[in-house]
Amino acid sequence: MAAVLIFSSPFPKLRRFLRNFWGQLGSHAGPWAPALAVQAPDSLLNPAEEETEYFENPSFLDSILWMPAPKSRRTIEVNRTRRRNSNHLIKIKKNIDICPECGNLKEKHVLCGYCYEKVKQETYAIKNQIRLLENGPHKAPTVESVVLYAGEKPRNEDEGKRIIERNRKRPSWFTLD
Repeated sequence: MAAVLIFSSPFPKLRRFLRNFWGQLGSHAGPWAPALAVQAPDSLLNPAEEETEYFENPSFLDSILWMPAPKSRRTIEVNRTRRRNSNHLIKIKKNIDICPECGNLKEKHVLCGYCYEKVKQETYAIKNQIRLLENGPHKAPTVESVVLYAGEKPRNEDEGKRIIERNRKRPSWFTLD
């Protein structure tokens, strides 16, 4: 069985033009005829049931993110001038100084990377010693902690604080205050 689908013209100006043209030919401009008639199978008239099973494998082209391509190729001169732009060159640093502790180069007003690594290792060792004193997580006292190195004794200000003793000499960068 076949059916005829009828679509009216979506463009009102085109519809008006065709009516006027049809009228100039001497024909009677009666009820407006369909703009498009197509013979189609009747399966188009019945709504198709949606299938919930997906047996179809996605194609390779479905997984591609499509991007626009450039209209024309950049010339060698344009590429070179763009790449050699002064904003892309490496800036010369004039604020380089020598670290007073270790002698390595560093930026002024910035902590030396080598010294910072030493501070991280010492802090990690102190945290491990605190963890051993607490005998487990979440058992830390609410008092302040004081780190004492070999040969140091607690001061009067350290009374009532938790004291952590280290069996090594105090580093020069780890001040008492």
